Amino acid sequence: MRRALAAAAIALVMLPALFPLYWMVISSLKGPEELQSIPPTWWPGEPSFGAFAEVFEAVPFGTAFLNSLLLAGVATLSVLVTSVLAGYVFAKHRFRGREALFWGVVATMFLPPVLTLVPLYWLVSSMDLADTYLGVLLPWLANAFGIFLMRQFVSDVPDELLDAARIDGAGELRIVWRVVTPLLRPAVVSLAIFSFVFYWNTFIWPLSILQDDAKFPVVLALSQLLSYSTSVQYQNVVMAGALIASLPTIVVFLLAQRVFVASLSRTGVKG
Repeated sequence: MRRALAAAAIALVMLPALFPLYWMVISSLKGPEELQSIPPTWWPGEPSFGAFAEVFEAVPFGTAFLNSLLLAGVATLSVLVTSVLAGYVFAKHRFRGREALFWGVVATMFLPPVLTLVPLYWLVSSMDLADTYLGVLLPWLANAFGIFLMRQFVSDVPDELLDAARIDGAGELRIVWRVVTPLLRPAVVSLAIFSFVFYWNTFIWPLSILQDDAKFPVVLALSQLLSYSTSVQYQNVVMAGALIASLPTIVVFLLAQRVFVASLSRTGVKG
């Protein structure tokens, strides 16, 4: 009985979160006539995958999808590397101005993105990087939240372990990658998930810096596809595009969910 109640409670919590995904799936499988039916149907009478093919005909969705994989993948990898290195330095090395510099980095997390948009645009434009992949990636190469997160986790690594590695002749970089990083696996996986999802879904910065349609990430291609939403006839195409665009973030989370949950449980237990 208790298990049944627990399952029912979990289902009630999950339904509001999963319903938009469910509605997106069934809408992408419906035809234009069924989309206009009142009351709406809860499952397509004649499921069709034609809308998914039309997504790639309406806009260069395949190219945009690959662009997003490139941008989000490179940005995520860069954030992981810079966050682990900076977190290690802030946690385990003593130098003048360390605390002030660290809290200065943390303070940038509280700046609204719109506030930094114009300065970043002028900086990238002055370097002749407008309308380039590097121009999009430049502000994404490091992340204040990642540095803060890694610093907190590295602080828990025993100093004796690092001293033993130094006695064995290991350099600082080798200590970071061979000793510290394996102990940070839950935190690294969590940061990878957050970073990939964030950079995959970021809209305003790529829109500001890119002009060539061939370089657009998937979120910008999806915004082009939304022009079809003015007609009910193409709503299934829009839903199909949204579903395709959301698949990588869902897959990334599902593949890493076990380590992600482990990292959450670890942050709640100290001592």
